[in-house]
Parts: sequence; C-alpha cells; structure tokens
Amino acid sequence: MKVLIVNNMAPFVWGGAEELAINLQKNVIIAGHDAEILRIPFQWEPATKIPSQMLMVRAFELWNVDHVIALKFPAYLIRHPRKTLWLFHQYRQAYDIFDAGQTDISFGGIRTLVKNADNESFQESSKIFAASEITRERLAKFNGFDAEILLPPMNDPELFIGGETGDYIFAGGRINGVMRQYLLLQALSQAGGNVKLIIAGPPDTPADGEKLVQIVAHLGLGDRVKLDLRFLPRKTYAQYVNGAAAIAYLPSDEDSFNYIEMEAALAGKALISTTDSSGVLGLVKHEETGWVAEATPASLADAMDSVWRNLARTQTFGMAAKDLCLSFGINWPKTVETLLR
Repeated sequence: MKVLIVNNMAPFVWGGAEELAINLQKNVIIAGHDAEILRIPFQWEPATKIPSQMLMVRAFELWNVDHVIALKFPAYLIRHPRKTLWLFHQYRQAYDIFDAGQTDISFGGIRTLVKNADNESFQESSKIFAASEITRERLAKFNGFDAEILLPPMNDPELFIGGETGDYIFAGGRINGVMRQYLLLQALSQAGGNVKLIIAGPPDTPADGEKLVQIVAHLGLGDRVKLDLRFLPRKTYAQYVNGAAAIAYLPSDEDSFNYIEMEAALAGKALISTTDSSGVLGLVKHEETGWVAEATPASLADAMDSVWRNLARTQTFGMAAKDLCLSFGINWPKTVETLLR
C-alpha cells in the first residue's frame, strides 16, 4: 500500500508534530508499506490569509496514493477517497479560544468558514482518531463528530534509560510564552538556593529567547540556571532528561500529554506541571508521579523545593510515572495497524 502522511509546515519551525510525522512514516514502512510525507506550507498570521491557504489544500489532487493519513488543520482538508484523520487539535482560534474571547480572528466569517470546511472534511473521512480525550470532546462539542482515542507512541524510547538523580530540574522543548519557561524562572527566584534549573530548546522567535536571558539577569539567577537555547540533538536532549532530578513542563491548556513528559516518565523522572495544563495531567498526578502546582511563582517554587526535601520520595514518584506511562500500552506497530485498518 502507498501511504501519504499529510502535515503542515512552517519554515524553520520544528516540533512534536514534525517528529511524529517522521516516525509515523518510518513505522509504516517497517510494517511493509510505501510511505511519504507531504508537508503543506501554512502560517497562522495574519488570520485573513487562512481562507486562501485552506482553498489551496482543498485544490490538491492526489494520484498514485492508496491511503492518506492527515494530522493537522488545514492539512486534513485535503481530499482523498480513503482518508484517515489523526486529529491532534483543530484550529482552536475558531472554536474554544474564540468562545473565550482570546482569538486572533477579527471577524466571525473566518470562524464560519473554518467550521464548515472542517465539517465537510470530517464527513468525507473514512475514520477519525483523536490524540487525546480533550481533543475528542472538543470535536464532539463543536462539530458533532465522534472519534476514537489513539494516543501517539514515543519516538526512540531507547534513549530514555534514566540515570542517577542529578542536581537540576530540566525543562525542555520549544521556548515560547505558551510553554511558560519564564514562570519557572520566576519560581526559581523564590525557591531554595540549592534548586538549579536547565532550560533547553529552540526559541520560536529571537524575542522568546531574549526574554529568558533578561529574566535570568534581572533576577540574578546566573549561577543557578543554564539556558541552552537551540534545537537540540536527540542524544543531547536525552542526556539532560536522564540526568535530571525532575522534569518541569507547564504549558497553558495543553490538549494531551506530550512527548516531553512521556520521555521523562520513561526515564523514571518525577514530573512538575500546573493545574491549568489540562491534558498534561494525564501523566502528572499530584504526589503520585510528581507535583501539580498552581500557575504561580510561589506554588511552583514549593514544588521545586519538594524535589529535594525527600529525594527518595522524588525517585519513587519517577518510578510511578514510568509505570503509569507503560500501562497505556502505546506502541508503533499497534498504532500503524489501527490507522491503516
């Protein structure tokens, strides 16, 4: 079977969705099929350009393809008689974020256009899978379609073997305001002097990286913080995870638990997140697999201090996180079989 994996792309931006597409392609090939990735250029801003980009995707005509697996808006608008959606999230600016009054869509016409196009694409899809319960619930609420939960497997799990408990908390991944690394720095300034922090990953914009540099300087944290602001080789990233005492990951309103915490859990590391991180809390259980703090510097500072109050307990939380992660039974062979059935 010839399988085409369709995803968005933004020049010089790389994240979890891109890693997933590559690993999906690799594992479809391992399963005995041909597979390629079609990356469709897309930008969110200005929102007035979104309709023309949607039209571009709908106009694509595919030949020599037996099965399409589409991942994100507007990539999943592509037409094909055998199309499977693996939905990570829709264009939330037209849905829950619009209802919350926080959208960057300036008028309701774009919202209506997005919803109508989504409904048409969902109707013509052979199967819809959702990458999290939150995504499934949002799809049912706003569009009236049901989906089967299909959690994404980890990539290269063999790298995350754990190791000795180091003297730092690690926060990895893309650097931006939504991931709130700045909040960790504010919390660190209120935590005990023995707490150290490594923040590593590529800034979405130069301003995102510079903001962290300025906070470190302003709060006088230079001797307690390492900023490694770049796209990390996987082995370097894994070394940071394996050597940490705990892993902090506190995005605002995340749809599902993420590779960052799955990798941390597999390495047997305790997890730190916040009450408003939504889907992340599928793995972060307060005082079971780590700590769930309020999204305030004071509450996070207490969680960070807790890592060193009782290291034996911290290690126990890490093993519990690993057990919970493994209990989901997520693996690539089963995932590929499900997507292609």
